[in-house]
Amino acid sequence: MFLQRVLHFIGWPVTAGIIIALLALLLFPQLRQPATLPVTKTSPVQYGMVSYADAVNRAAPAVVNVYTEKRVLQRYQNLYNHPLYRQLYNRSNTPEQQRMQNTLGSGVIVDAQGHILTNKHVVNGADKILVLLYDGRGASAELIGTDPENDLAVLKINADNLNPITIGNSNHIRVGDVVLAIGNPFGVGQSVSQGIVSATGRWNLGINSAENFIQTDAAINPGNSGGALIDAYGNLIGINTAMLDETGASVGISFAVPAEKAMNSLRQIIEYGEVRRGWLGLAVNSLTHEQIKEMGLNGLVVTEIEGKSPAEKAGFQKGDIITHIDGVALIDAPSLVNSLRNIQPNAEITFKVIRNGELKELNAIAGFPPTKT
Repeated sequence: MFLQRVLHFIGWPVTAGIIIALLALLLFPQLRQPATLPVTKTSPVQYGMVSYADAVNRAAPAVVNVYTEKRVLQRYQNLYNHPLYRQLYNRSNTPEQQRMQNTLGSGVIVDAQGHILTNKHVVNGADKILVLLYDGRGASAELIGTDPENDLAVLKINADNLNPITIGNSNHIRVGDVVLAIGNPFGVGQSVSQGIVSATGRWNLGINSAENFIQTDAAINPGNSGGALIDAYGNLIGINTAMLDETGASVGISFAVPAEKAMNSLRQIIEYGEVRRGWLGLAVNSLTHEQIKEMGLNGLVVTEIEGKSPAEKAGFQKGDIITHIDGVALIDAPSLVNSLRNIQPNAEITFKVIRNGELKELNAIAGFPPTKT
């Protein structure tokens, strides 16, 4: 009797619990899922995540090797001038004989018509120019013209299925940007080196007369001259031109002509056979740091004015400080000098100058440089 009472007392709570559990399972199906242990997801190991292979694949087919031949006179030593020696070795009776001197460099195909940008010093005085394409084809190249002030030259080849490079915006590069140099160092074949932009607007280096270089620490060696400096996406931002050479090899300081400047020279050379720069007939110097600080702006001070020049006709005077060209403020030394050098003949330019503390506006029409006699 006692046991029956106990079971009766316990049975109702158990029965109620079972009914509640069944209702819970019906109302909440997710409770019927089997319990699982938490699993930690791990990402598979990824290889090649940081790579510039795509950029190189885009740009490399446009980079060529440039080989030149130049005839030079070689003077023999006294033994070579002996009549018997000349007779035995079929030498002429002159102590001089022509021989071929070979040089090498690089170049960049910039359009489907076969125009190639390279350095002037690569092809200077060459009697024969041969271009070796990325796919192994060879082609004779014609020298279209040069821009000595920027050490640039334009070649042209006749070939099908060319892969011109994509031109980037060299005006927007920043110090710290990743860059790649593609060329033919020491004649070993096309090679790629990587670095960053170390500085922009480098000038007053004594390399060229018109300097506005991109400085990079990408390895540049003999044979890289005229090759491509590209950004991380494979766009051309410069033509490799020079390196700081104290050991005969790259020391991590190299210079490239910005693509914007190089392409401007190329377009003029194709159209005129030369680079035409506007002539104003004035000489300028940069302001000193003290003058910049005192005035609160940058500029160029006029030091000389040629007679009967566009500058004289526009009313320039010695001591004038040029602060703006066509409404654009002159920010730093490279931009000052390059703004003047980029003026084209017959261009109408508006200058803002400070004269004796007063702001004046002068208008000039650039001319062609006088013919040197």
